[in-house]
Order: sequence, then structure tokens, then C-alpha cells
Amino acid sequence: MTQTIESRLADLGVSLPEAAAPAANYVPFVRTGNQLFVSGQLPMGPNGLAFVGKVGDQVSLEDGQAAAKLCAINLLAQAKAATGDLEAIVRLVKIVGFVNSTADFTQQPQVVNGASDFLVEAMGDKGRHARSAVSAASLPFGAAVEIEAVFEIA
Repeated sequence: MTQTIESRLADLGVSLPEAAAPAANYVPFVRTGNQLFVSGQLPMGPNGLAFVGKVGDQVSLEDGQAAAKLCAINLLAQAKAATGDLEAIVRLVKIVGFVNSTADFTQQPQVVNGASDFLVEAMGDKGRHARSAVSAASLPFGAAVEIEAVFEIA
């Protein structure tokens, strides 16, 4: 029997939070045809923004990866809010990771691996995706990482 995304999350010890409300004039997701576009998610944890600062300065590579994983968890929470059932996801098409990093920091791909690795663990082959990992001079609220996603849905 194939594992569901929910059962994989349970095996990983992850329970999805309530999907976050938008922080400005936008919607958290847009569903059009068989695509679901999820707005950028920050590393919000149960106590608010969990990772603040620049990767390569106040935030270590490992904490940047943890921030990216938390963004990915929040992406799945939004996808569940949008579809009602994570099994409606056919596949993760693409993620774009923004890393609030110093000018000389060049390990953005390794930071965003925190999200990519988790999404493949949680979703199996459905989680294999195209992606971009870019540096940002600053992110909302000083967040260390922000990640957006495009899913194909049934």
C-alpha cells in the first residue's frame, strides 16, 4: 500500500499548523485549473517567526536549513487549506526559495535543501520538484527564509 502524505508526515513527527493568514494585501493561495500557487511562506512556528536575521551572519547554515524546512511545512499547511486533502496533490511542480543572506554568502542552494529534502521525505516522488534558490537583501519581518510553491492538483 502506498503511503499518504499525511502518514509520511506522522512518521516524520510533523503535524501541520493552521494555515497562516496573509500579512498584507494578497491571498495565501490561488487555484487555477489544475495548478495551485501558494504565496511565499515564512518560517512561522507555534511562537511566531522562528528564524530572523541574515544567513551567513546571525543565522547559521544549519538554522537556515531548519527555517527552510519550516517554510515547507507551512507550504503544505496552505496546500491542505486550499484542497481539503493533501492527496489531491498530483505533484509539487516548483519551489522558489529566497534566502536573507549576506552579500558574500553563496550557499543558498544548501539552505533551500532544508525544504527540498523535507518535501521529498513527506511527499515521496510527488515531492520531486524544479526550484530556484536566490539571495535576498532583506525579507519581510527580517525572516531568514521565504519559500513559495506551485503544485499540480487533481
